[in-house]
Amino acid sequence: MNFRELGLNAPILRALTQAGYTEPTPIQAQAIPPALAGRDVLGCAQTGTGKTCAFAAPILQRLDGSHPKPRVIRALILTPTRELAIQIQDSFLAYGRNLSLKSAVIFGGVGQQPQVDAIRAGLDILVATPGRLLDLQGQDLLDLSHIEIFVLDEADRMLDMGFIHDVKRVLKLLPEKKQTMLFSATMPPEVMGLVNGLLHDYARVAVDPVSSPVEAIEQSLYYVDKANKTKLLAHLMNEKNIPSALVFSRTKHGANRIAGDLIKRGISAAAIHGNKSQTARVQALSDFKAGRVRVLVATDIAARGIDIEDLPCVFNYNLPDVPETYVHRIGRTGRAGKGGIAIAFCQFDEKDELKGIEKLLGKPIPVVEGHPFPMENFDPPQKDKHGKPINAEDAEARAAAKERRRERDAENKARAEERKQAADQPAAKPAAPPKAAPKPAPAKERSEEPWTPKLRLDRPLSAGVRQGRLEDTLPAEPSMPAADFYKPNPLDSDVIMDATARLLAPRKPMPGQSSSQPRQRERGERANPKSAREERRQSDRDKQREEKRQAAQTGKKRRRRSRKPGGEARPAAGQKDSTQQKSLMRPYYLSDDRK
Repeated sequence: MNFRELGLNAPILRALTQAGYTEPTPIQAQAIPPALAGRDVLGCAQTGTGKTCAFAAPILQRLDGSHPKPRVIRALILTPTRELAIQIQDSFLAYGRNLSLKSAVIFGGVGQQPQVDAIRAGLDILVATPGRLLDLQGQDLLDLSHIEIFVLDEADRMLDMGFIHDVKRVLKLLPEKKQTMLFSATMPPEVMGLVNGLLHDYARVAVDPVSSPVEAIEQSLYYVDKANKTKLLAHLMNEKNIPSALVFSRTKHGANRIAGDLIKRGISAAAIHGNKSQTARVQALSDFKAGRVRVLVATDIAARGIDIEDLPCVFNYNLPDVPETYVHRIGRTGRAGKGGIAIAFCQFDEKDELKGIEKLLGKPIPVVEGHPFPMENFDPPQKDKHGKPINAEDAEARAAAKERRRERDAENKARAEERKQAADQPAAKPAAPPKAAPKPAPAKERSEEPWTPKLRLDRPLSAGVRQGRLEDTLPAEPSMPAADFYKPNPLDSDVIMDATARLLAPRKPMPGQSSSQPRQRERGERANPKSAREERRQSDRDKQREEKRQAAQTGKKRRRRSRKPGGEARPAAGQKDSTQQKSLMRPYYLSDDRK
């Protein structure tokens, strides 16, 4: 069978031929016809069997039949990892090189503006990771209402990475009527639950038993202690003359350590894991594919979806806890029916993981003996307080993380101390070069040349100063700061006395308030305008009553002022002489007696 018999059109056939495709793989032969017919497809196949072409070619052919203007996103491919998204986008560009369709990829870890610009320019096909897709949609930068075809790739990996809730959120944004294709290497119950709610009248395509390894891969097992794994890895790379290899580490710390040890032994290596920036990950993967780096050390983030053409060898530096992960790792080699080598290292405390892997495979992995670094440590693994074995790689990674935290805390503490010292001590002025002390002039010469004011021209005049005034002739020595002569000096004695008098002047009590009660603040008055109005009204009423009382007493004869025996006149009731008036210049330490 060839691709022409599957119903693909001529432009796509030419692109497949240029990409080196001759015959379709089993997953392609079974998935392309129902996908071209518009049916939902459930594809279950191991990694490296050509699943990307199985959904990319039908999407390109279906969308090429119509070209709406303006362009809208009509096909969405959702993937779990950034590397897989980039790979799928490359496949769309390769298969659709003879078509006028436009595609783009969006993922997190990089700036969003170039991706937004590509979307605004118009797209037919969008490849995305869940996080960045939901982020752009939340900013109203993405319209998913025109989706005709939706593909969920590596569905089981979505579950493993905790993206199932994001996937469900994305599904709510898509039109109800659409073609859906779901591909997965394994079919756990969670994936089947997603299938039952997502696919309708679907064609099921399963080419191999779930999680079975590619038969073309040559597997081997080496028993070795943890301390000698890197030595054995370098020895095998040189002895077998392996041109390039993908090495899987259990932890991010381990990946960095392995790459560093290989570089010290003269083998070019790079690490790729979740703590690396997206730019560093893409650069490391590009260097490995181009042959500039001989060994790529990766965590399980690179276990699926990365298509490295003609990868000859895969090393399992640490055995994974989940047996299926071992299958996905070694599936990076032996792709598209080609041969490959898979080498696994096993230390004494990893024998339980080895049993699970061999149980899944249904046969033991061939053991290689007689290598220069045989296992010598047979101590049982340490256990935690709950009785569970402690993995040596995990313990090392935790210890390294604690040490990095301690170093960061020490650095932050040192910086804080430096900032505190800099804040406490004024900035030191740069020391001026020492000048020779001027020789003192004779007293006779100083007396003959009296000092006269000179015009200061080395600085601009302050605002308000006019030429021709005395203020313009500032003395050159001693130096004086520039001043504005039209503004009052706040340190003048009369200014200080005037301000002090205003501050210490007795204030009138509010109507209805005794002099001992504090005056209500303006803020409170503004906060309670109703109470302020009531007080003013009460004050007006009191004033009116007082005026009536005084008017009633105007007809009565006032008492004559009695004089004291000394002939002094007594003041009338309520009248005070000058000695009894409150002074505006009382010292601030006296109490404010207003009685």
